Amino acid sequence: MTLFGIDNLPYGVFSTADGVPRIGVRLGDAVIDLSRLDLHGVFRRPALNPLLALGRPQWTLLRAQIAELAPVLPAIPLTEVRLHLPFDVADYTDFYSSEHHAANVSRILRPANPHLPRAWKHLPIGYHGRSATVVISGTPIARPHGQLNDTDFGPSARLDIEAEVGFVVGVPGSRIATEDFAEHVFGVVLVNDWSARDIQAFEYQPLGPFLAKSFATSISPWVVPLEAFATFPSPPQQPRPQPYLLPAGPALDVSLRVQWNDTEVSVAPYEQMYWTAAQQLAHLTVNGASVRTGDLYASGTVSGPAREQAGSFLELTDNGTVPVKLADGSQRGFLLDGDTVTISATATGARGTTIGLGSVTGTVCP
Repeated sequence: MTLFGIDNLPYGVFSTADGVPRIGVRLGDAVIDLSRLDLHGVFRRPALNPLLALGRPQWTLLRAQIAELAPVLPAIPLTEVRLHLPFDVADYTDFYSSEHHAANVSRILRPANPHLPRAWKHLPIGYHGRSATVVISGTPIARPHGQLNDTDFGPSARLDIEAEVGFVVGVPGSRIATEDFAEHVFGVVLVNDWSARDIQAFEYQPLGPFLAKSFATSISPWVVPLEAFATFPSPPQQPRPQPYLLPAGPALDVSLRVQWNDTEVSVAPYEQMYWTAAQQLAHLTVNGASVRTGDLYASGTVSGPAREQAGSFLELTDNGTVPVKLADGSQRGFLLDGDTVTISATATGARGTTIGLGSVTGTVCP
């Protein structure tokens, strides 16, 4: 059974030999060219933003129409297309919402004070990233340079990944209630928030990550509509969050697989995240800040309680002290030049089937 059947139908932007970017949906191992359809004129654009701006009623209607028409439209094999950044990223925010990841990072980077930050269980902690350096899967990742300590400047020696789930905003808004999450968020992508841990360790107190994160964030080419996912009740949170963060909103059952070169090294469970995507959006906008069509916000590193469920190599290798053995017999603590990381994911779909989110990949360059 395909992970990209009628129950999924993720949107993307592609081109063929003519070089003209246009919108399609993935069906099996092929792309259905939606530019052939004159539905609101949104599918003949080089980005999904006009579609994202239509809103939930039109998203639902178009999805039903595409599900009916897609099987009879010409299919272009994936091997014959080039995939592009699917939407113009208006803004980018990254959260820090896995309790397992946060606890591990506190233990590794702050051994003298390994506790969670005081605010961590009271609000979804996040930082503002750079939309200009959000890139499509397959884009080479140049090793970043920065200040490594109070005397040394140079290339990062502790280059890392963060396996995350990203949420794409369609309808603009401010002070968005958790109940209105699905009226504003169109769909989901996979995110690799590349991180330079040595630069991060020196710079991040007191204001948080800056140059350690801003050099590159990779996303997958397919935006899976929110309607394709099954939703589940979120577990209760203690202490009880502030009213604007309640109800917590739905949980999604997504499993992320991390491959280092040719070796699968971890499987990270998104359903164990402490803060939900609805709470993250509510917190992002509660102070009056607005989100725009094309805004992207990410879950933060997805990690479970076991080492083999780590969504970062910082955790997987315990800051490089417990190297991972790869299939070719070599060992790694952090990424070397030439290494390739691929994050893929599956999820429980709305009809109980398993759907795919595709993958996001990147290769480190000097």
